[in-house]
Amino acid sequence: MATSANTPTTLLLKNPSILKTPTTTTGFNPLPITRATRPISIKCSQSTTTTVSPPTPAASQDRLFNFAAGPATLPENVLRKAESELYNWCGAGMSVMEMSHRGKEFLSIIDKAESDLRKLLNISEDYAVLFLQGGATTQFASVPLNLCKPDDPVDYIVTGSWGDKAYKEAAKFSKPRVIWSGKSEKYTCIPSFETLDQTEDAKYIHICANETIHGVEFKDYPTPKNKEGILIADMSSNFCSKPVDVSKFGIIYAGAQKNVGPSGVTIVIIRKDLIGNAQEITPVMLDYKIHADNKSLYNTPPCYGIYMCGLVFEDLLAQGGLVEIEKKNVKKAQILYDAIDGSGGFYRSPVEKSVRSFMNVPFTLEKSELEGEFIKEAAKEGMVQLKGHRSVGGMRASIYNAMPLAGVEKLVAFMKDFQAKHG
Repeated sequence: MATSANTPTTLLLKNPSILKTPTTTTGFNPLPITRATRPISIKCSQSTTTTVSPPTPAASQDRLFNFAAGPATLPENVLRKAESELYNWCGAGMSVMEMSHRGKEFLSIIDKAESDLRKLLNISEDYAVLFLQGGATTQFASVPLNLCKPDDPVDYIVTGSWGDKAYKEAAKFSKPRVIWSGKSEKYTCIPSFETLDQTEDAKYIHICANETIHGVEFKDYPTPKNKEGILIADMSSNFCSKPVDVSKFGIIYAGAQKNVGPSGVTIVIIRKDLIGNAQEITPVMLDYKIHADNKSLYNTPPCYGIYMCGLVFEDLLAQGGLVEIEKKNVKKAQILYDAIDGSGGFYRSPVEKSVRSFMNVPFTLEKSELEGEFIKEAAKEGMVQLKGHRSVGGMRASIYNAMPLAGVEKLVAFMKDFQAKHG
């Protein structure tokens, strides 16, 4: 049968440039592979620098300010670098999405991602870093399954919806006790650690370091009363937003989709001496030892998501590390909270000032009937996903690492203008 003049084949013949491999705009020089039997080095063809390119001044003109709680906005320069490497990563002749997870190319990607994360958080060799799947919700079960026997007592501080869900899941595999709950205060505060009624022999204390829905963030952390007990934290929504002393924790876990990458990757930082004690009923995919022994490669991991996390870690280091990132986040949050507090009650933050989140800022309008109009008008101005979680209502602005200062300033200007019209 004759080929039509409009078939893909003839289009390619007429346009051979379609098949050309795009060149990358920035280079990449990963660390030597530790997983292989011999050192391997992969380099991008154009350059050996590991710095993510800064965005051009006009880069944001075609993008919205996305205040979503997750999946959340990603750094523009990271997206542009990923775009430049999408078709042909570093001259490998394939996309990261097509690579074997056991090939030297991807091994260089995951090793550099781990190395850069260790630098960011100063993670010692006493801890394993795992790139897993299933979200933080899967860790609600993984933690007790790996650390406890069915009758072991464990303590939970419940400061919001996610802490409550973690407690309920733990009840299936251990004997959890809520030693404090903020439910009666509508999850707007955090307890004094000195007054906590800890269980004497609790295997661990579990906290959610930042409650995404309610906007409550731990500024310090409790110490287990049991000398053999450990502190465990779900840090999904403030992970890598500020420096953290990892040595205070037995386990830190976080979904990537707030601050460090796309959805699909879950990062677990676990002290190595805690690995290898899983209950017999623990599914293979929830056993930390399986993943640690296999360097996060027991099965096919979320390869492209890990690659994106690696680009974000690289970018955070290029900005000066988490000390500098925290300064930027504090500045953004202060501008927004000042606008709320200075509105004369037109806007209100329900959270106790000392524990307000720098990542998720819930607020309400004095005239609640105007909330729909607020969200609608903000969207017209290029600011989206400001509607509060369905369980609490109101508005919520998530201002993670990748939310630029300009986005917060634009939101504040809009808020003042909206108040002038409707106040």
